Amino acid sequence: MKEKLKQVNEFEWELDKSVRPRMNVKARIIANKKIVDDLDDGTLEQLTNVACLPGVIEPVVGMTDMHFGYGLPMGAVIAFDLEKGLISSGATGFDINCGVNSIRTNLTFDEVNSRLKELVPALFNTVPCGVGSKGKLRLTGDQLNQVLTTGVNWAVENGYGVKDDIEHTEENGCMEGADQSKVSDLAKKRGTAQLGTLGAGNHFLEIQKVSEIYDKEYAKKLGITDTDQVMIMLHCGSRGLGHQVASDYLKIHEQAIKKYNIWIPDNQLVGAPANSKEGQDYFAAMKCAVNYAFTNRLVMTQWIRETFEKVFSKDWESMDMHTVYAICHNITKIEEHTINGEKRKVYVTRKGATRAFPDIPALIAGTMGTASYICKGTEVAMQKTFGSTVHGAGRAMSRHAAIKRFWGDKVKKDLSDRGIVTQSTHPKVLAEESPDAYKNVIDVVDSVHGAGVSPKMVKLSPMGVLKG
Repeated sequence: MKEKLKQVNEFEWELDKSVRPRMNVKARIIANKKIVDDLDDGTLEQLTNVACLPGVIEPVVGMTDMHFGYGLPMGAVIAFDLEKGLISSGATGFDINCGVNSIRTNLTFDEVNSRLKELVPALFNTVPCGVGSKGKLRLTGDQLNQVLTTGVNWAVENGYGVKDDIEHTEENGCMEGADQSKVSDLAKKRGTAQLGTLGAGNHFLEIQKVSEIYDKEYAKKLGITDTDQVMIMLHCGSRGLGHQVASDYLKIHEQAIKKYNIWIPDNQLVGAPANSKEGQDYFAAMKCAVNYAFTNRLVMTQWIRETFEKVFSKDWESMDMHTVYAICHNITKIEEHTINGEKRKVYVTRKGATRAFPDIPALIAGTMGTASYICKGTEVAMQKTFGSTVHGAGRAMSRHAAIKRFWGDKVKKDLSDRGIVTQSTHPKVLAEESPDAYKNVIDVVDSVHGAGVSPKMVKLSPMGVLKG
């Protein structure tokens, strides 16, 4: 299928509706030639599968970090008509509101680097990591329901964060319309003990150094003023609760596809008509998982602050440990976009993609051995990608392949030789998340920068990394 790609310009490619039967809209890919050359046909086929769904709006978008995923590629964006479109649990994915918080400090590289071997273990002991990890909180049923419906407001009211955190979080940390009654008891059971936990996989807590500032004026607005400044990036999602919400509604949506006689090219793309009960029930439950994830990250943010207080014997506010911004990746939302010259509200699903609205920070996570970036959304993104950009480097090989190819202890040593302190629950985690298992993040970010979708503002280099 790659041979059917048409190059529009240096950073934009298209697959028109003629490349396969039953495509309703074209597909657009934002990437440079090097990244396109490395794309596999399976990923492109998944992108064109989505272009066959009912009510889909042109174009479906593959971002620079696109790679093969469940039903829909990771790094993809789709928009659906409010009436004729689908709400797809398969397309949104399992890790609902996997996302990133960026936290600044006024500490310098030398200050933190001299305490790094004390700080990383202290954070590892404070923030529970790993598969099935349980947090220090023990929520009652009523408390969990409050988290699901009020999001980070619950956290702030209970001392886990401040109002400033709310203001610097996408959706203000709470999607309205969340209905906890649409979340299964099993999903709630899985979520009760996991609030404030990092999880595993590509989730991480990273201490970073500001290594380059590309736009000093914009960076200053974010409280970033010095290339010696230390930042923190936290990447995780809705844990077992979100996974269970997805699993529950995949079964419901499998039946909905049959009930409403909807043809789909891949069973992993199951969904329901947007205005159906099955579609709206999922939407309300998904919002609960979104709110849980926002709260999960903010609870850990507060524990990170408290750990810094102990290690550096300073109050966290005196260290200026405020949220720069907090964004989500895997989500479906109603947004207003200009379609064929007309402003319309549509459902937008971002899977492994980040919101890039004009002048709003877009946080792009790299690998534990490379750089991460703070970019800025633009009007170009609104026009070409439904206000979206990449979410990270994007995998170049599967976790299974990475484990077979890399040794965790060697990855740890290689990073240590470069001055990067790591700690994980098991060496295998470092193997599957080896920097060499990912695309070159510089190519990824330079593509969205060059395309005008999300120009880079700040570059962040890793100093210490915690993996589940």
